Formats: sequence, structure tokens, C-alpha cells
Amino acid sequence: MKVLKVSNQAKRQNISLLQRIDWTLIIFLTALAVISVIAINSAMIGGQHNINFGTRQIIFYILGFIAMFILTFIPVKFFKQFVWLIFGGSLLVLFILYISPVSSVTPIINGAQRWFQIGGMSIQPSEFAKITYILALGYIISEHNKYRFSHSLDGDVKLLSKMLLLSILPVFFVLSQNDMGTTIVFIAILLGMILVSGVSWWLILPTVGITGAVGSILLFGVIYRPDLLQTYLRVSPYQFDRIYSWLRPDLSTADSSFQITSSLRAIGSGGIEGRGLGEGVVYIPESHTDFIFTIIGEELGFLGSTLVIILFFLLTVHLIRIAFTVKDSFSSYFIIGYLTMIWFQVFQNIGMTIQLLPITGLTLPFLSYGGSSLWANMVGMGIIMSIYYHQYSVKS
Repeated sequence: MKVLKVSNQAKRQNISLLQRIDWTLIIFLTALAVISVIAINSAMIGGQHNINFGTRQIIFYILGFIAMFILTFIPVKFFKQFVWLIFGGSLLVLFILYISPVSSVTPIINGAQRWFQIGGMSIQPSEFAKITYILALGYIISEHNKYRFSHSLDGDVKLLSKMLLLSILPVFFVLSQNDMGTTIVFIAILLGMILVSGVSWWLILPTVGITGAVGSILLFGVIYRPDLLQTYLRVSPYQFDRIYSWLRPDLSTADSSFQITSSLRAIGSGGIEGRGLGEGVVYIPESHTDFIFTIIGEELGFLGSTLVIILFFLLTVHLIRIAFTVKDSFSSYFIIGYLTMIWFQVFQNIGMTIQLLPITGLTLPFLSYGGSSLWANMVGMGIIMSIYYHQYSVKS
């Protein structure tokens, strides 16, 4: 046994710095970056904007990769040791935004006050709060299960209660920003983490059932009693328009119905091979952000769209493999939570472009234009790179 331990230590010492970097993950991210810039540049050909968002996206990616590589060399135990400071810091920023009056630093953009405007650049704190939220949930689950040797109803209720309590403040702050899409992402992360937390299915099924029931009631209210939702939940009219345009875009006069019908026409016209890069003819407002998949579908067709989905699938398989091979449960839970966030946004974003789901304003991870969402996702990838890099430092 002692000989085996010495042998394992020798193997770790013989692994070079370059071998400890997850080059496979870097290849996947580089491929997504290339597709993103190409698609955004194609979206600019329509002349909607005077700004070249493709060039800006390149800058965002360069800064994102720099942040990711910096985080790679920070030990995982740092994130674990200071998890409450990190999570508390993100809540503090959300609180400052919540109490701040409208100003040049905290302006109202697209009808909502969700950003800090600094030096001509908009930063959305809720994007980074999603990552810190996953860290905090992973810490709670790993610490709870560390000292639990058998399942009990009392222990499961305690864990579930701690996870729900942790979710109250971030969900409240994001919901107060009138950001229903990001709020749903937080709920999706919570449900995904509950599924892998070890909580008994006798508690999971009622929790999922209650969530589904609440969602059904809200949808019923949107259709039949929108006045109640406006009065008691402060739901904005444009959010109702998104639901109506999803259910019957042919009868709705909202701008979102125009986006959905245009998206369907664009993707449908792409056929199998697509029209070709820069050859898109269907006009879609803000196609470089929420509707970037429409550009891919129209110009690269079914084959290009399938390639993007396969790329996300291969990335998922790679991250799941890491989650199952690392010895630290905190790291595994973070990866699973991060994947839950990514895949929910992928499913929601692609779903809304083909009228499978209503428009929520969620971006397509790594592909849509935007600094905050991309940087937050790259920070998450940086933590995963750190997990991969430092797994060789974990003592057997």
C-alpha cells in the first residue's frame, strides 16, 4: 500500500504543466468562439448597426480566455475556502444595483435596470451571480454529505431547506430587475442540483410537482387573468406579449411575434446546407444576441445547426467525464451545476427560435454577442480548468 502511494505521488510529479492543462476543453471553446464571431459578423451584414459587434466579440473572447487561464492556476480549495465571501460579494453587488437610482452608471436599458455602465461597457451582475450561486450550492451539498453516512428524512429536509434558503436573495434581486429569464435559470440550476444532491425522491418528486404546478398556474394567469399578475407580481406587459406571441404569433401584434415568425422563416429557408455565409435575407431585430441561432440555421442550414448542437453535446460529455473522475465532491457538484445552467440556456434559446418555447431573452452560451454572459461563462470554465489542473495535486 505504501509502495502504491509513493508510485502515485511520483506520477503526479512527472506530469508537466502543459499536460495538466485541459487542451480538449480549450479546443471546444475555440471552436465555439470561431462560430460565434462568424455568425455575429454575418448578422451585421443587414446593416442594423454601425458598430462591428464581431470585432467586439473577439475582444470579449480574448479577455475571457485571459480570465480563464488566470483562474486555472488558482487552487480549487481557494474557491471552497472563500465561497461565502465570493457569494456574498455577488449578492452585495446585486443589492447595490437594487437600491441605486437611475443614473449614467445604472441606466435603464431596454426597459430594465440590470446593468452597470462603466467606461462605455455594460456589466450585468446577475450573469456572474449564477456562477457564485453554483459554487455556494456545491459547497452546501458537499459539506452536508461529507458527514452523512446514511440517508434520513430529517437530513434530506435540512439539506433541501438550506438550498432553498440560499436561493431566496439572488432570485429576489434578479426578479426585482424584471428579468424573468435569468430568474428561471436560477430555478433550473436549483432543481438540477437537487437531483444530484442525494435528496430522497420522496422529497424531489413533490418539489418538482409543486414547481410544475406553480408554473402551470402562472401560465393560466397569463392567458386568463393577466390583471392579477400585473397587480401582485408586477409582471410587465411586454412579458405577456412574449407568451401571446409564442402561443399564437399569427394573431399577435407584438414585436416578439415578428421575431418568432421571422426566425421560423429564416431557419426554414436555410434547408439542409444553408444559404451560405453572409447570404441571409430574412430581417430579424437584434439577431446577433438572442437570435444568433437563427443566423446559423439560415446561413449554415440543418447541417450547421446540427454541428453546433453536437459541439455542445461533446463538450458536455467531456465535462461529465471530469466530474466523475475528480476526487473532490465540491468540484463534481460545481461541474454538474454549471452544465445544468449551460444546457438549460441552450435548450431555451434554441427552443424559442423555433417556437418550441416562449422568448425569454436568454442568450445562447458562448455564441451570442455579449460581454457579461460570455465572461461569466468563461469564469465558470476557468474554475473547471482549475479543477482539471489541480486534480493531480490531490493526495490519494
